[in-house]
Amino acid sequence: MPADVRAQIPSDIAEIERALSRISHLLNRARQHHQIAVEAGVSVDRAAVPILRLLHDAGPQRSGDIAARLAVEAPHVTRQVQRLESVGYVERVPDPADRRAYRVRLTTAGRDAVERVLGVGCQSIQHALSAWDPGEREQLATLFNRMVDDFVRVAVERGILPK
Repeated sequence: MPADVRAQIPSDIAEIERALSRISHLLNRARQHHQIAVEAGVSVDRAAVPILRLLHDAGPQRSGDIAARLAVEAPHVTRQVQRLESVGYVERVPDPADRRAYRVRLTTAGRDAVERVLGVGCQSIQHALSAWDPGEREQLATLFNRMVDDFVRVAVERGILPK
């Protein structure tokens, strides 16, 4: 982005972008994922975690829907689902709306694994924000959710995510 365009960006927007970039970098580091996986006692690829999380939150999904909702290529999902299936975290079941198709769903072991990973992640956040009072954390959660909802809305409008 040319310097003259950056100069037109309000400073609060630039600071939000900077903070999001720093958070994204921290959360997506391989060492961070490895540490969480070790603490949770779960051996799973970093790329598989969003799939497990989606299935945990939204229930069984077709592979194509998983790819669309995560804004990734279908072959990526296929590879991850095969890996997750091989370790017993997901299974393919017939799609009740179309018996020719299948949905991917968490197994009991998969649900346990994702809940352990989420638990370790929540403990890490709780530790990092331990000096914050509960009202500040609640306000942050409200604003984060509002921001994510707005980001999703814009991504849908731009065709990045499905409606």
